[in-house]
Amino acid sequence: MRRGFKGGSPLHCIKTVVPMNPCPCGNLGSRTKQCRCTPNEIRRYLNRISGPLLDRIDMHIEVESIPAEKLSDTTLSETSDAIRARVEAARRVQLARYKDIGIHCNAELNARTLASVCVLTRSAKALLTASTEKMKLSNRAYTRILKVARTICDLDGVEEIGDEQIAEAVQYRTLDRKYWG
Repeated sequence: MRRGFKGGSPLHCIKTVVPMNPCPCGNLGSRTKQCRCTPNEIRRYLNRISGPLLDRIDMHIEVESIPAEKLSDTTLSETSDAIRARVEAARRVQLARYKDIGIHCNAELNARTLASVCVLTRSAKALLTASTEKMKLSNRAYTRILKVARTICDLDGVEEIGDEQIAEAVQYRTLDRKYWG
């Protein structure tokens, strides 16, 4: 068995992070720098990542560069210790929830267990359905959104998945449609 993090979370629940620029020069979409790539260069660059591969990435998050004066800003909205405590609490909830079915975290949910642990409010289900149809998301993306929403609930200490958690999880699926759609 692999060594876990503090709090007993298994290491194999940690997913891979795949950083990527939006174009070869890295400035496409930047508010401060001009992209110098041609449309063909951008398309060729983005085509290196296939749709099926994108579907297997749980979250797609665009990150702006931070101005130098902000890097030294010491005011934090939440401390690292507070974030760590929330993550460890969510991991404990997941370990307890899945102790009898042989998995450790939401990322490991399969189709058989997904419906029983990802209970949505009626409006959240409607929002997820509408978002999936409007964004033309695959079934795999739909289940990834559910798993991420379940994790958001665990971090918030909420049992039932509502509109807020679905909306946040859907936001993490917009880049594949922005650049590849």
